[in-house]
Amino acid sequence: MDDFDASRAAARMRDAESSLTGLRERFSVPEDAVYMDGNSLGVHGQDAAHALERALDQWRELGIEGWTEADPPWFEYGERLGDRLADVVGAKPAECVAANSTTVNIHALVGTFIDAADGTEVVVNELDFPTDHYAIRSQLRARGLDPDDHLVVVESDDGRTIEPDAIADAVSDDTAIVFMPSVLYRSGQLLDVEAITDIAHDHDAFAGFDLAHSVGVVDHDLHFDGVDFAVWCSYKYLNAGPGAIGGLYVREEHFDLPPAMAGWWGNADDTQFDLEPEFDPARGAAAFQIGTVSVFAAAPLFGSLDVTEAAGVDSLCERSVALTRYLISLVDERLPECAVGTPREADRRGGHVAVEHPDAGKLSRALRDRGVVVDFRPPNVVRVAPSPYFVGFEDVWLAVDEIRDILDADAHLAYGESEEQVT
Repeated sequence: MDDFDASRAAARMRDAESSLTGLRERFSVPEDAVYMDGNSLGVHGQDAAHALERALDQWRELGIEGWTEADPPWFEYGERLGDRLADVVGAKPAECVAANSTTVNIHALVGTFIDAADGTEVVVNELDFPTDHYAIRSQLRARGLDPDDHLVVVESDDGRTIEPDAIADAVSDDTAIVFMPSVLYRSGQLLDVEAITDIAHDHDAFAGFDLAHSVGVVDHDLHFDGVDFAVWCSYKYLNAGPGAIGGLYVREEHFDLPPAMAGWWGNADDTQFDLEPEFDPARGAAAFQIGTVSVFAAAPLFGSLDVTEAAGVDSLCERSVALTRYLISLVDERLPECAVGTPREADRRGGHVAVEHPDAGKLSRALRDRGVVVDFRPPNVVRVAPSPYFVGFEDVWLAVDEIRDILDADAHLAYGESEEQVT
């Protein structure tokens, strides 16, 4: 970019002109840190902390009465949060619920939709986060299906991205489910959810997605796109805290499907305490709740969603695109030793950038020791995630400047191979 200004002063000017800069005041970024790891764990937010403190106060003041007398009642956490999450992912309120964890939700929904499908194969890709495959293989085995025969893995041409044509080539009339991430966890590629859904439906298969690396930073429209089911976490870009409750979406036309992993928390409210031996599922996504809601894992999400709603997903997405575009431009300008492994097109890029270097593990460690919090993904990726909630353009500039200093001094070479960590 001939007119790109790579100076720190220009970064400060961009921050001064941003409408979302004030969001940072609602978060407690670790002291003296440039926090670029929001795609793994969002930072402490005042709104989330206040919501958790309120739940603790209610436990102290109300005891067991908190299930019905707290504000909001603990019994209603899943559905209340689901209504609000629906606006974040582009769904109808009854199609979403806050429940379980991401991996548990993959088990529950993949199992349900395999049972409902005509086919017996599940199409995934080789760049998925491994837990997705663990869960799916487990669900196939539980149905007497050999995962080596019934798990179809789409290969990547470049080790970074997955193209729709490759997915289309892998789908057949034997396909039960096409299950893909919205954003690849290593490279940051944003997949075309609508196009993949159409590919699945062209073969009468279901389309499911893992939105863990996109919820809260990508503008989804699950219902309009025809997605059948989806899962996600809330501790990354939604900033609800470590171990925060997961979320799921089930399209309304599938509300009559019996959950493959039924539990009493998914029972209809009006019969839940009849304690009958037969499961009476709630209507909608709420039926896919399993065990009793973890109040303290769910409460912070009420507060963190206040922030998301105040900023607006559209605005957060726009700022994320601007921050990652700026990061890519800085890497091009100042780090010729590094490559960008993330698609450059805004509509193909999620909220983080894969900065590639042969000694990425050592570089990641050196950055952390200098207060720049990133993470490493083997073999050569430093993941840099400028969360639009609390990261500014000057933060991005500082992160790249530290990389430049480390490489100039060969400081990363002081770190041995055994010291490299994956977090």
